[in-house]
Amino acid sequence: MSDVIGFVAVRAVLRDSPATARCVYLQKGRRDARANEVISMAREAGVRYQTVDGAWFKKRVTEGSHQGVLLDCHEQAMADESDLKARVAEVGAQALFLVLDEIADPRNFGACLRSANAAGCHGVIFPKRNSAPLSAVAQKAAQGGTEGLPLYAVGNLARCLDDLRQAGVWVVGTAADAPMAYTDYKATGPMAVVLGNEGKGLRRLTRDKCDELVNIPMFGTVESLNVSVATGILLFEFVRQRSG
Repeated sequence: MSDVIGFVAVRAVLRDSPATARCVYLQKGRRDARANEVISMAREAGVRYQTVDGAWFKKRVTEGSHQGVLLDCHEQAMADESDLKARVAEVGAQALFLVLDEIADPRNFGACLRSANAAGCHGVIFPKRNSAPLSAVAQKAAQGGTEGLPLYAVGNLARCLDDLRQAGVWVVGTAADAPMAYTDYKATGPMAVVLGNEGKGLRRLTRDKCDELVNIPMFGTVESLNVSVATGILLFEFVRQRSG
C-alpha cells in the first residue's frame, strides 16, 4: 500500500485516479470545508472513509505534515525501459522528458515531479537505486503532480540515456561549470533534461552521456539553486522556446 497525505495531494488522487484509492482517514473533530470536500469526493468515487484520532496519525505518519488527512492507496506501478521506448516512439518529435540522477530528498523529488507535470513532460526517468522513494512525503510535495505523469524507474541510467539518444532524443544535462547558459541553448525537437543529485550534481558517467551541458547563471552569493527550483526554471524555459 501507499500513503498520500495532505489535502491537495489527497484531492488530486480522488479526482484523477480514484481507482487507486482504498480508504480515506480523517482526524476526528475536523468539520471544515476541506474535510467536507474530501468526504464528498470519496463518496462520489465510491471510496470508503473513516475518522481516527490523533494517535493513529502519529503511528502511521512518521514524516511530513499530514494535515489530518491520509489516503491509503494501492501502490503506484513504475514503468520500465521497455515502456519508455514505447513512450518515446508514441510522442515523437514533441518528446520532453525529465531525468533525475539520484535525487535523495523526497521533498525535492516530489517538487521536481510537480514541475514536470506542470510543464507537460511526457515522463520522469530516474534510477531504481539511490533515488528517493515515491513516499507520502514526496507525494505531498508533488501536490498531485504524480497523477497522469509516467514514472520510469530504470536499472542503468547511463544505458537508458544511450537508448534515448539512439532514438533521436537530445540529452541536455545541467552543470555549474557548463560553458553555455541555459538561455543560450536552442531547444528544438525531442529532448531529455537531466539534473543531478542535490550535493554532487551529475555523476561522471551520466554527464558523459549528455549531448549538451548548460548552466543556470548565479548573480548573488550562492553557488547553486535547489534542484526542484532549477528543474522548474529549465523546463519552462525550454517549453517556452519550443512553443514559440
